[in-house]
Amino acid sequence: MRGLILLRGLFIAIVVYVATLIRPVDSHVTVNIALGLGLALLIVAVEARLREAKLTDLLGGLLGVAVGLAIAQTVIAALSWTDTANPVVQFMHTLILVMLPYLGLVIGSRNAEILEPARLRALFRDARPVKRYRVLDTSVIIDGRICDIVETGFLDGTLVVPQFVLKELQAVADSSDALKRNRGRRGLDILHRIQKMVGVEVIVSDLDFMHVKEVDSKLIEVARTLGGRIVTTDFNLNKVAQLRGVEVLNINDLANSLKPVVLPGEQMTVFITKEGKEYNQGVAYLDDGTMVVVDQARNKIGKTMDIVVTSVLQTTAGRMIFGKLIEPGSVHAGPGLAAGRHDEDQGRRPRPAAQA
Repeated sequence: MRGLILLRGLFIAIVVYVATLIRPVDSHVTVNIALGLGLALLIVAVEARLREAKLTDLLGGLLGVAVGLAIAQTVIAALSWTDTANPVVQFMHTLILVMLPYLGLVIGSRNAEILEPARLRALFRDARPVKRYRVLDTSVIIDGRICDIVETGFLDGTLVVPQFVLKELQAVADSSDALKRNRGRRGLDILHRIQKMVGVEVIVSDLDFMHVKEVDSKLIEVARTLGGRIVTTDFNLNKVAQLRGVEVLNINDLANSLKPVVLPGEQMTVFITKEGKEYNQGVAYLDDGTMVVVDQARNKIGKTMDIVVTSVLQTTAGRMIFGKLIEPGSVHAGPGLAAGRHDEDQGRRPRPAAQA
């Protein structure tokens, strides 16, 4: 700041000295000093205002002035046949020479945003919509849920199936093991169904990286080359891809996020299907496959019971809910459950006589 003040003072002193030395006005030296000082202060004031202006505004104004001057010179040259000695013609020439650069300055500074780097890049950018690629791996194809997700429209973009993934699917489908063979054929059927869906673009990519041996590493390289995301159910591939800076869409994460939220203290009705690992535990399953471990329910297998949730455990493999049975008359029984049991009891037992 101090350096700028010194620089301005030096500039003013130079302008005043030049005005004193040259004397542009044929008058006393004081008049020339005042003229030089006034011009220097005006220039400094303009410079102070220009410091707050954007660079694009300055460039736009300069370009506008240049274009205005060029147009003004062209118009004046086209009017060269007029009588330049006529005061009216001289005034019109002067007006054109001043007006057009001024208009160019105003219009150029107001529309200077087109000179911003982002706008300039957009002029040379392809106007077609950018494709979003979703690279499918073997696990998500065999899993099968990708078909329903694509059909509902929640997965957009172009689905990419690399050739090496198809080869891996074919190898699984040709396996001597019956289970693997069925899984491989199911994966091929899933791909066939997706290709038949209306509005879904599926391409088989020939991209391959011969120097890369592992299929997971090839998938990561394909996604990086296309600038897309990997769609998988493989937990290890998910972690490795994230470490390599490649975005992943994990179907298991989507399924976990869609499960209903259960909080400790809530009540639910479950069907006890089998005994648990610990003593006197029963196991039930919700509609979405969530395991529910119920204490003191080993002797309730094959029955539908009301339970209260005691805790919820979220793991990488999924979610587990722990609960305990709701005994009749328990404080955990909600209004609906308590009312239902109360009505049943009232239907079985006669009401006591009213006391006086």
